[in-house]
Amino acid sequence: MEANEAFAAIAIACTRELGFAHDVVNVEGGAIAHGHPIGASGAVLTTRLIHSLQRDGLKRGIVTLRIGSEEGIALAIEMI
Repeated sequence: MEANEAFAAIAIACTRELGFAHDVVNVEGGAIAHGHPIGASGAVLTTRLIHSLQRDGLKRGIVTLRIGSEEGIALAIEMI
């Protein structure tokens, strides 16, 4: 799961709240590690997730983004 986070606390809280294992969330480092390219975050995270799925031989992944003051979006990907 690649989550667009502005602060580490957000990724930690979401991981705990949703019950995900820490080793499957932001395995490529997330926005804190790679920067936050305004307007391209969705494309960057989606591309990064697809590369991770291919590299690790996985089938499914999720990308999440905060897109406004109180808005969010999620994309589920299944490799075929």
